[in-house]
Amino acid sequence: MTQQEQSPKLEGAQLKGVERWQKVARRIRVPLGFLTAALYLFELWRREPRPAAIAWSLLLVLPGLWLRAYASGYVKKNRELTQTGPYAYTRNPLYLGSILIAAGFAVALLSWPVAAMLTAMFLIIYVPVIASEERFLRSTFPDFPDYCRRVPRLLPRLIPAPSAATLTEVSSGKFSADLYLRHREYNSFIGAALLYLSLFFLRPLLGLFLNVPH
Repeated sequence: MTQQEQSPKLEGAQLKGVERWQKVARRIRVPLGFLTAALYLFELWRREPRPAAIAWSLLLVLPGLWLRAYASGYVKKNRELTQTGPYAYTRNPLYLGSILIAAGFAVALLSWPVAAMLTAMFLIIYVPVIASEERFLRSTFPDFPDYCRRVPRLLPRLIPAPSAATLTEVSSGKFSADLYLRHREYNSFIGAALLYLSLFFLRPLLGLFLNVPH
């Protein structure tokens, strides 16, 4: 069998492997989320958060929230290959923002178990989701391969990549508040605010029902 004949078979086997991985990720995503929440509560019960750590966490959480909000004002899901705004720096600014937020709350708790769990969630859930989305974009938008060559998947460029696409009103460098509201990205700010409130007030509430270590 020649190398050219083997290549399609290898690609097909890899594709099936990714699809199986995605099915597993979809099945365990919710249980893994509950497990992470339980670990967060346990770590919060086990040790009192330090104000200095909470303050340092803002250096990750606030940029993450800003990046998600900024990206949501550009992206037109499934209708347009967005290549401007934050998408000129990284192909996945929304996921990068989520990673920054998650890392920030791990710092706020000073918890290696929470950090390890969040890393596992990224590898198990986000990696196959990104792979699936890229397959869809590659099959839907002819200029996606060229976009991939110019813009990295996750870690951002230092300078924006020039766009080869025909710019629309939304993707011409203008942030759209309508898209931001349509994507309900304000929920990220609400969720982050609730998590910070929990760092300050949830432990005293747990102390009313449980013996909280000092």
